[in-house]
Amino acid sequence: MQLSASQPIWSIPAQAVPAALQCTLQGLSDSEAQRRLERFGANRLPSQRRRSLLLRFVDQLVHFMALLLWVAGALAFAAGTPQLGWAIWAVVLVNGLFSFWQDYQAERTLTALKRSLPRQVRLWRNGELTELDAELLVPGDRILLEEGDQVPADARLIQANELSLDLSVLTGESQPVARHADAIDSPAADKVVLIPTRERANLVLAGTSVAGGRGEAIVYDTGGETEFGHVAHLTAATSRGISTLEQQVGHIVRTITAIALTMGAITFSFSLLFVGMGPLESLVFAVGIIVANVPEGLLPTVTLALAINVQRMASQKALVRRLSAVETLGSVSVICSDKTGTLTCNRMAVEEIWLPQAGEQPGIDRGGEAELLLAACLCSNAQLKASGDGSRALGDPTETALLVAAQARDLGLAVHQQRHPRSRELPFDSHRRRMSVIVATEAGLQLITKGAPLELLERCSPAGRAQAVAANDDLACRGYRVIAVAQRSLEATEGQAPADQLEQKLSLLGLIALYDPPRPEVPEAIRQCHQAGIKVTMVTGDYGLTAQAIARQIGLLDMPAKGDNHPQADPVRVIQGDQLELISDVHLRQLLKYRNRLVFARMAPEQKLRLVQAYRSLGEVVAVTGDGVNDAPALRAADLGIAMGLVGTDVAREAGGAARRQLRHDRHGGALWPRRGGQHSQVPALRAA
Repeated sequence: MQLSASQPIWSIPAQAVPAALQCTLQGLSDSEAQRRLERFGANRLPSQRRRSLLLRFVDQLVHFMALLLWVAGALAFAAGTPQLGWAIWAVVLVNGLFSFWQDYQAERTLTALKRSLPRQVRLWRNGELTELDAELLVPGDRILLEEGDQVPADARLIQANELSLDLSVLTGESQPVARHADAIDSPAADKVVLIPTRERANLVLAGTSVAGGRGEAIVYDTGGETEFGHVAHLTAATSRGISTLEQQVGHIVRTITAIALTMGAITFSFSLLFVGMGPLESLVFAVGIIVANVPEGLLPTVTLALAINVQRMASQKALVRRLSAVETLGSVSVICSDKTGTLTCNRMAVEEIWLPQAGEQPGIDRGGEAELLLAACLCSNAQLKASGDGSRALGDPTETALLVAAQARDLGLAVHQQRHPRSRELPFDSHRRRMSVIVATEAGLQLITKGAPLELLERCSPAGRAQAVAANDDLACRGYRVIAVAQRSLEATEGQAPADQLEQKLSLLGLIALYDPPRPEVPEAIRQCHQAGIKVTMVTGDYGLTAQAIARQIGLLDMPAKGDNHPQADPVRVIQGDQLELISDVHLRQLLKYRNRLVFARMAPEQKLRLVQAYRSLGEVVAVTGDGVNDAPALRAADLGIAMGLVGTDVAREAGGAARRQLRHDRHGGALWPRRGGQHSQVPALRAA
């Protein structure tokens, strides 16, 4: 359901959204919902048109080598050797059946691995809150979203309470993004504004998930009309190329055919002109020469070799969607790797803690460290819930990392949360860049504030501020996300004072450095890639500085010079998406040809696709790894698509394939990132485009 171009959905006040989408806050009636369902269709991505099983079987019988063998068999019959003809045709049929069965089994496994948009969604129908299948969602439905929910369709927020979304499936950025229900001013009609819809802070988009808070929204687009659907359409519109093996086989077939026909023609001419044989005898003799030059055993030999390697990979729980991908894996010359979840663990973790007294006294005050972590956890909304194999964290990844760190240190978090109940919360705000809570203690009310260090330090006592700023700079330049925690005691009468008045004269407890840690196996894998002559390029939707820091930690980029405490993105090695837009295709190819160890940050799906196409135009064999829908077009366009299936999206799996564990380093140089076991392991798959 579209509004007029002069009145985009994000520019409408929350209270006017129901009228704009022709619905009410009580929800649609069943009859109206049915009418809209018939008009707009079910809330699912359009099924990709697939060739029938019969045509897919025929494909296995009409490729280059198979056609050569069909002709060779026919010539064998013409030469009076039907036994040879039947044998050659039997080879083609058996090989075709085997290849078709392998492809069919892979397709069935992929179908079993598929995960769609959330199956159930909470919404209002006929004035009551109910739960329905997400496919029945239509524009105008009012939905409820809470922590852990996956957004089922594109919707406009009408209420938001500390709501934040994980947009990594669309943008590749691991950092949750705050959302609100306020209207966003629409620019003048004569101004060109290049702000993607996904960055409009009052919209929630299909496929993303709720990292924290809760909200209510009204759906305005479903199925293929969503942002998720648009990228899926871009993927479907990207045609698959042929693999390097298919190119090589085609070249061999053409060469063999030319040699065989040439020898047949020479034999026919010589036997007719110089030997004195008759035309028919000369023709039969020439046909025999042509058939003799056809390597009947080549096709089953190649297929069998590939099949053996497929089975070896299956024993490592890796599914190969197409047999030819096995050979492509060993021919890779460029790896374009996503960052979040591929090079990193896709989780925030507490890496370091800085305490004010640590700079004045040797060692670290463990009591102060515990006090800092407990205060940070009390000023958090994340939760640790018990599960069959331990505990499961729900909420903002930064806050869940604090809880996990406190639990790992056995600080008795649950006891402290019961002992210090919260009486008031001042939620995080993107302008204030901090969050505060008021908790009850034995000594009275206590204000705990956590947020961006520089902003928070301005509200702390000046003593030791310079030391804290220097510590923050040192941690930030190493790629960490730093948060500061401070506190102050309150009088009983101050509990309801304005936030700006409360958050003054704070005492700094310390700094906590968090980051999405690189997988420990990645540096060695990159070293082996470089040793094998394989270029590795990071392609991510994350921020340039963050990507640069991770690239340095894993050995993709050189470490900064000593004393460089205020690094900036290296314009030679780190290229932002907006900068890429200004580079022509010719200059991009020159850049990729003469520079190695590149990092492309803030990349949109279309830009990732353009990068892969540029590499392939240089004759490189390109492997792409990724898990989000933003990676899907590049996965499909690459010579080898490696989709992370466990936490990846359907669109990525459809473009690349699926399996259950990452592969070890391939001895032929096709290096892939090794995976560690555990709950953060991801599922790769291979697909030769």
